[in-house]
Parts: sequence; C-alpha cells; structure tokens
Amino acid sequence: MKKINGTVVYQNLGTGFWGIEDNSGGQWRPINMPEQLKYVGKKINVTIQVLPEGMSMFMWGTPVKIMGFSTMMP
Repeated sequence: MKKINGTVVYQNLGTGFWGIEDNSGGQWRPINMPEQLKYVGKKINVTIQVLPEGMSMFMWGTPVKIMGFSTMMP
C-alpha cells in the first residue's frame, strides 16, 4: 500500500472518470472513488493499493483501489 497527497480531478475522456493528481505530478485512477471525494479541486490524503495494469479505455493514470482517505482543509 502507498499513501499519497493530491487533488481530485475529473477527466472528460470517453465516458469521463474521476482521478487524483498527486503533489509530485503522478496520476492515479481509482476504481472505487468514494462519493465524498467527487469534488474537483478537493485536497485529499489517500491510502491506495496499486492494481495491475490491464486493458483500459481511459489511457490516463495508474489504476488503484482506495483503501482509506481523509480530506484536507483548503
């Protein structure tokens, strides 16, 4: 598992999806983005499990499963 700090983004590619851009420029694509985090620009801390790269139509970010999270005050 890995901990990252980042910002929630929405990518309007294909059918659209939620993602996280970390403070180092990394791009993460959660397969289970909690509803509480689905706000563009929200600052978050998440614990993730990196998933194996498989075929995806999204072509953006590394697929991850969110194991835990907290939000940061603006």
